[in-house]
Amino acid sequence: MDKLSLAERGGIYPAPPMSTPLLILTDALMVRHDTGPGHPERAERLIRLLQSLERDLPAGARVISPRTAEWSELARFHTADYLARVEALAGIRGQLDPDTQLSPDSVDAARLAAGACLDGLEALFAGEAERAFALIRPPGHHAERHLGMGFCLFNNIAVAAEAALRTGLAKRVLVIDWDVHHGNGTAHGFEDRADVFVFNVHQAPLYPGTGRAEERGVDAGLGFTLNVPLAAGANDSTYLRALERALVPAANDFAPDLVLVSAGFDAHQRDPLGGMRVTDQGFADMATLVRELADKHANGRLLAALEGGYDLDGLEGAVRAVIEAWS
Repeated sequence: MDKLSLAERGGIYPAPPMSTPLLILTDALMVRHDTGPGHPERAERLIRLLQSLERDLPAGARVISPRTAEWSELARFHTADYLARVEALAGIRGQLDPDTQLSPDSVDAARLAAGACLDGLEALFAGEAERAFALIRPPGHHAERHLGMGFCLFNNIAVAAEAALRTGLAKRVLVIDWDVHHGNGTAHGFEDRADVFVFNVHQAPLYPGTGRAEERGVDAGLGFTLNVPLAAGANDSTYLRALERALVPAANDFAPDLVLVSAGFDAHQRDPLGGMRVTDQGFADMATLVRELADKHANGRLLAALEGGYDLDGLEGAVRAVIEAWS
């Protein structure tokens, strides 16, 4: 693969050939999203992953630099008022809440993160890749339609889901969120919809305090939200059992034609923000199960976006395990 420069953006990698098993979308510009001293969602997270790709890329994977999402594409999910608020923070330092800090390059980085998911989506439906993994920051699953929070500016996976549905690429989208924190933004954004099934397995109690098992969606979306809250200390077998017993039958009933994954790695046993005991192998096992679901229902179409994961060693090992499972 071409050498990855952490100081440059765009055009780093060649376009993928047809039928790449795994397309990885990332760009060093997202390193410039500076959250400030001591913040857990720091640039070193992506730097470590970029360096890992430089050292050793599985034979079935390709890496490309994505495009920037247009504001109109973000507006498929987010409200105009919220997007105007974020756009006003471009090029300056600011914050959306005490946890969500912005530097002058943060809005550009967030648009690139969303663009990575859109490019990955298009590659899947164009037959250029079997699976896609957006290694991005800032993360997205806490961002509500009208509000950024919890380190998240734009809800990258939700933007991709809306793009797939509104352009007619997909009719039924399954979102799987295995981040240690409940993906409130995605769940709330689609809770009244029957064309998006949102599955969350997460630690509870924990930030943001949503994701109770009784939350099953509302109105037309009733029954299309499934939460599996787990107590601290859950390990590989607990997580895999939750997917096998709850996710698999739900996915079989829903029969999605696209599978999206909010791939957080803060349930890792090393992570400082979670209290779970999932290992690299545990993430590989979950990735394999999700891949099998996509193969069964969605012609293999699987797109994942990086969410949490704040121990650098744990993040690198778990991401690599998933990349190998999907390559």
